[in-house]
Amino acid sequence: MIRGRAVAGVFGAAVGVAAAGLATAFAVERVLVRRSVNAPGDPYTEEPFGEQVFDEELTVTAADGTDMHVEIVEPAEANDKPTIVFVHGFALDMGTFYFQRKLLTERGDQRLVFYDQPGHGRSGRLQSGTYDIAALGRSLAAVLDEVVPDGHIILVGHSMGGMTIMAFAEQYPEWFGNRVTGVVLISTSAGLVDKTQLGITNLVARASAPFFPLWDKAAHLGGGTIDRARIASSDLAWLLTRRYGFGEPKPSPTLVTFVETMNSRTSVETLTKYLHTLYTHNRFPALSALRGVPVLVIVGTRDYLTPVTHSEEILRHLPEAELLKIDNSGHVVMLEKADEVNAALLPFLEKIS
Repeated sequence: MIRGRAVAGVFGAAVGVAAAGLATAFAVERVLVRRSVNAPGDPYTEEPFGEQVFDEELTVTAADGTDMHVEIVEPAEANDKPTIVFVHGFALDMGTFYFQRKLLTERGDQRLVFYDQPGHGRSGRLQSGTYDIAALGRSLAAVLDEVVPDGHIILVGHSMGGMTIMAFAEQYPEWFGNRVTGVVLISTSAGLVDKTQLGITNLVARASAPFFPLWDKAAHLGGGTIDRARIASSDLAWLLTRRYGFGEPKPSPTLVTFVETMNSRTSVETLTKYLHTLYTHNRFPALSALRGVPVLVIVGTRDYLTPVTHSEEILRHLPEAELLKIDNSGHVVMLEKADEVNAALLPFLEKIS
């Protein structure tokens, strides 16, 4: 026990040093955060994020025992159009698709399914096994089996959600072209994640370098310490969200806050346990299941997490897919450039519905 406490103390100290280094690196910007948040002219200050309606909510239990929160929006009139299932990304939740949900709900002509991935949003933490992309593919299968037992399906995945769809395709290729008749991949990757260059400034990289190798063990020994550090450095987290989630120099502060709120609700355990599987994700062979199925790929030109090259590589394996590059947008392109994403999404849905 003494040795365990000592090791935990070392990790806690390392976290503290790293957090202090990062805070110093961003000292000037941190002073400006609240000015940014309160800046006039933000078009989304009155937007009721997180208050969207649904017709049904339920819990779906995955094969490993994890409970997943699901919300369903029914069409105004019954029809045979495909059900659209939305799969969100790492450290986010179903709120990721706020603007797409709002638009399609107002149109009211298709059934919509949203769910929080294991360890995210209102879903439970993993009950057994490991946090990996393969398990997420099986979780998606559980959702589809429960809430879309028949009829055609269009899958929409952002970031890790796109990877989840690829894992599902790897495990259940017979669904594609039969049940799954369309796929939208937003800001995602079939591999190459370990080669992503984040563009972190040299100062921040030097300050934070000792921190990142400790994440996995710190989740067990000092998770509470890290959670407290995250709260204490919330301004810094907001700045990093703005830097790596958005492409515009001055994105909507309300949107940044919305994304950071989703980030902050995701536990350290979830964050750390998913990092390895994201880093080693490689599902280029799985893309073969999507051949013959209409695919739309969307990416922001300033996405630092899954850059344009990742989407272009997907197109190399799926040459019939459509690729849309949205200028001056970052990783959360469907929030930052909602009008442009929706303008591409609607005709794609109409074409295959």
